[in-house]
Amino acid sequence: MSIQPISLQQFANKKFQRTKNYAFASKELLAELVAKEFPKAALAMPIAFVAVGDAFSPVAVLGLNTGKNLFVSLDGRWIGRYIPAVFRGYPFSLAKTEDGRQVFCISDAPGVISDVDGEPFFEQTSEPTQAVKDIFDFLTQTASNRLVTMQIIKVIQKHQLIVPWVIKIKGADQTEHTMNGLYRLDETAFNLLPSEALFEIRQAGALPLIFCQLLSMQHLPMLSKLAEAQQEAIKTVALNQAESGETDLSFLADDTTISFENLS
Repeated sequence: MSIQPISLQQFANKKFQRTKNYAFASKELLAELVAKEFPKAALAMPIAFVAVGDAFSPVAVLGLNTGKNLFVSLDGRWIGRYIPAVFRGYPFSLAKTEDGRQVFCISDAPGVISDVDGEPFFEQTSEPTQAVKDIFDFLTQTASNRLVTMQIIKVIQKHQLIVPWVIKIKGADQTEHTMNGLYRLDETAFNLLPSEALFEIRQAGALPLIFCQLLSMQHLPMLSKLAEAQQEAIKTVALNQAESGETDLSFLADDTTISFENLS
């Protein structure tokens, strides 16, 4: 699957289909976050950092194993309380050219672009439709906040508050999974900061990110419970298929099949 730049010349008579589910994200173990997302994301999923060169980028942790997003059900529904912005913009995205310019693009996955069905890209006046404008605005605001986020994290990093986070957690089969390559904030080091450093961090707007990341770590056990729930769903699908000879996913229409509303 690749992306195509959107232009009047290529898309004047084309239409697009909004995604009906999140199956496209079912293999994403991590999702990039920006600062504005932290308050809501912290209430729904673990937040960590990954090293990007000499810097760090914040991510939501969505599973236990590479290639498995536990927040996407077998029928493609998102079952979490918060959906990262990086997925909400799909099938649209912003890409950078070699000279640093941002280009508005769309995925060329099957069923996304059509000559007949869906919403038009452009009005008869050759202006982008309001739907396309709204999506572009959403993506540009997210990209702008990403730059702000990286500046905030630079200040946090300056005071050596980001440390390796080796996660050991049991999966659905009760075997222990070890996740390497993630980082977290050092609460002890934060509490020992001198007043001058604390002032700099506060002025940079970093306090909400620090508190949200520390709060979000309580959600790690939830990943195990989601893995167990998904494993049970897989068994049910297999049983239905064995009995009927074909796959039946109708039972997943009930939101109570896989839910973590009451999980801690």
